[in-house]
Amino acid sequence: MKCRHCGEQLLLSFLDLGAAPPSNAYLTRKALHTPELWFPLRILVCEQCWLVQTEDFARADALFDAEYAYFSSFSTTWLDHASRYVDTMINRYALGPHSKVVEVAANDGYLLQFVQTRSIPCLGVEPTASTATAARKKGVMVVESFFSDSLASELAADGHSADLIVANNVLAHVPDINDFVSGFTTLLKPQGVATFEFPHLLRMVQENQFDTAYHEHYSYLSLIAVERIFFSNGLKIFDVEKLSTHGGSLRVFAQRADTGSQPRSVRVDESLEEEKAAGMTTTGFYTGLQIKAEQVKNDLVAYLIEAKRQGLKVAAYGAAAKGNTLINFSGVRPDLLPYVVDRNPAKQGKFMPGSRIPIMDETHLKTDRPDRVLVLPWNLRDEVTAQLNYIREWDGKFVTAIPKLEIQ
Repeated sequence: MKCRHCGEQLLLSFLDLGAAPPSNAYLTRKALHTPELWFPLRILVCEQCWLVQTEDFARADALFDAEYAYFSSFSTTWLDHASRYVDTMINRYALGPHSKVVEVAANDGYLLQFVQTRSIPCLGVEPTASTATAARKKGVMVVESFFSDSLASELAADGHSADLIVANNVLAHVPDINDFVSGFTTLLKPQGVATFEFPHLLRMVQENQFDTAYHEHYSYLSLIAVERIFFSNGLKIFDVEKLSTHGGSLRVFAQRADTGSQPRSVRVDESLEEEKAAGMTTTGFYTGLQIKAEQVKNDLVAYLIEAKRQGLKVAAYGAAAKGNTLINFSGVRPDLLPYVVDRNPAKQGKFMPGSRIPIMDETHLKTDRPDRVLVLPWNLRDEVTAQLNYIREWDGKFVTAIPKLEIQ
């Protein structure tokens, strides 16, 4: 396989999690009687541009289909994050009724709804029919398509050139990263700004967040790699912020390289130096995650087996993509984890891909009264433990497996 950005041959292995079905391909009861399509889940490193990337097996339109079940609005933490972002960007760039905001991967309108309430014209681009429909129900105008340079040209010709383009947790999801990024250059107004949020590869490695690896994530991003990709496609980074979301993310600010006039913040060079000091331009940085991932797998399986021997009832919370990665890599099945609870009605009554663990609504948790609840979306641990704090009434405890097994 060759690098998605620079075309260099990929030889360095970063992570091998065996094989799994797409992490958001939740199963209906009827689908339990049919075979699933599994793909190898291997991640490689480009030693030329340092882009870390999943080996190609599945097409994007097969991963982000009409039944895509990830809806951003079911996390109050994420809604609060989006609301604060909108307020900050409006104040920082003096956005108003004569501005245009475009969000790429608008999902269910979780963010643009806050733009609308401020009477700022906006447009969402979202390829999945399920979430696009939910966004339209909020009154958000949505173009139901994958973003590309050609689509950006069409949108610009239709009068949708943007003062601000938002791209939260989508840069990692695109197979043709060069075409995708060049679309921002095409769609931005001469003085427009684009912001990109993505999980930081540095934190993924340092904190053993291997379960953020799944087929829908084509890339795992450092600022070093992103700056090279952006510059080669007409964008110039001028600021960067560190965020706590998704276990540690970066928010990168970019402008057109030919016309943008925003000054470069010292934070850009400080962040680049931090990555270089951590060894992210050397092969050694990328060779230790496999062993740590296998240790988490072994510890989780041993814990679940011992809990069953002791007669403890264990449930899980959060039918999240990262949870599917962990469960399938660990080989956990319903005999050790009988069910997962999730607030999203689109997932309830379905089954986790691969493991085929049933997904229940929260009332089942209150009825069954498990002794332990394994929190799969560990990045939302505080939100989840506050929401489910009532399990302590029957001496229930919370368990997380990442970055290491912990019981609270």
